[in-house]
Amino acid sequence: MIELRGVRKVYNERRPDEVTAVDGVTLAIPEGSFTVLRGPSGSGKTTLLSLLGCMARPTAGRIVVGGLEVTSLPERFLTEVRRRTFGFVFQELHLLRGITALENVMIPAYPLGVPRPALVARARALLERLGVAHRAGARADWLSGGEAQRVAIARALVNEPRVIVADEPTAHLDSALALELMAIMGRLRADGRTVVIASHDPLVHGAAGVDRVLAVRDGRVVEAAA
Repeated sequence: MIELRGVRKVYNERRPDEVTAVDGVTLAIPEGSFTVLRGPSGSGKTTLLSLLGCMARPTAGRIVVGGLEVTSLPERFLTEVRRRTFGFVFQELHLLRGITALENVMIPAYPLGVPRPALVARARALLERLGVAHRAGARADWLSGGEAQRVAIARALVNEPRVIVADEPTAHLDSALALELMAIMGRLRADGRTVVIASHDPLVHGAAGVDRVLAVRDGRVVEAAA
């Protein structure tokens, strides 16, 4: 599904503050799998996640998504690949304050030209599935942490992506909410979606449904644990 072939990512290349965040990683993420990237702050796991999700371009190496090499695609085509393939859940949820939960969920679908009635129905169905339909009309800044996380997941799903990419999704959640979130991710995987999460949270590493945990250190994948 997603392949990294000898991928490197260097920031500030050829400058005194040059940093190699990802160093020659070759990695395959099978379709329908649930993979967790584990590592301390600064290990390169977030950069690796951004490369897997086509949010960043590699300095060297190749990235293949669904059989299509995307490494050198013009930005407008790479944007289309991201929009149709990936749903993103960020550590900082980036919900827009002042507009409703429902409106936040719909935003990623606007560029696709989905008719508004169909889009509203799709967004409401996602909020219903995630147990926050009763908050559809609430402004984002009125939501609790757990509600906001579920709305962010609904937003990630609105374009019906094949791959869910999440960066430290439990960072601001207590243990009970973290376990609920991982149960949701497990259900998404059971539905046939590919899930990739970067996290240092043991609750994420040990969650039911996770196929493999890859340890990242100094920009390299150094081990794989069940």
